[in-house]
Amino acid sequence: MLHSLKYGDNQFITDFFTKEQGRLSCICRISRSGRGQIKKQLFQPLTLLDLEYDFKINIHLQHIRNIRIYRPYVSIPFDPYKLSLVLFISDFLYFAIRDEQQNVPLFEFIEKSMEWLDSKSASFANFHLIFMLHLTRFIGFYPNVENEKEHSCFDLREGRFIEYPPLHPDFLSPEEAACIAQLLRLDYSSMSSFVLSHEERNNIAEIILHYYRLHVPDFPELKSFTILKQLYS
Repeated sequence: MLHSLKYGDNQFITDFFTKEQGRLSCICRISRSGRGQIKKQLFQPLTLLDLEYDFKINIHLQHIRNIRIYRPYVSIPFDPYKLSLVLFISDFLYFAIRDEQQNVPLFEFIEKSMEWLDSKSASFANFHLIFMLHLTRFIGFYPNVENEKEHSCFDLREGRFIEYPPLHPDFLSPEEAACIAQLLRLDYSSMSSFVLSHEERNNIAEIILHYYRLHVPDFPELKSFTILKQLYS
C-alpha cells in the first residue's frame, strides 16, 4: 500500500503497487462495525496486503471486494526509526513508480526489502540509501558504473561516471561520486560496513533525490524527507 486518502465519511481512495497489475488505484468502503473485514487500520504505508478486486480496463478507480494483511510486520509499527523510514519510502515510491505497469521483479524487490527491514533489530541506518539507489535498476536509470575510476565525477543527467566535469551543473564531485560508487557496490547485508555521519547520510539522500528529480517527470520535493532528516540529525 503506497498512499490512502479519506473520501467522504466511510470510504478511502488508495494507491497500491500490485504484482499482477502494477500501479493500481482503488476505492473501498470502510466498515464501521467491528465485524466488517475492511478496516482503516489496514491502510498503513507499505503494509503487505492481499487484495481481492474486480479489475476493469479503462476504469480509474477499481473496487476492492476484500482485503487482508498478507504478512504482518513484527517490528516496523513499534520502532519509531523504522516507521519514519517506511513513511518516507512510501512517500518516495508514490512518485517514483507513479506510472509503473506490471513489473514482477520490482514488486519482489520492494516486498523483500520491507521484509528485510522488519526482520532487523539494528544496522539499518543506510537502508533508504540502498533502497533508492537499487530501485533505479528496475525503473530504467541505474547508474552506469563501467567508467568509474578514482577521482571520477558523476554526471547526474547522464547517469554515468566521467573523467572531467560536464558543462552543466548537475554532477557530483569526485568525493561525492566515490560515496555513490561505494553504495552501489553494497546491499542490505553489507551496508553497515559503510560508516556515515548523520550529516553525510542526509547529504547523500539529497543527492539521490535530486537524481530522481532529473529522471522522473514531476518528482517533487518530499515533505517526509524533512521529517527523516530531523530524525537523522
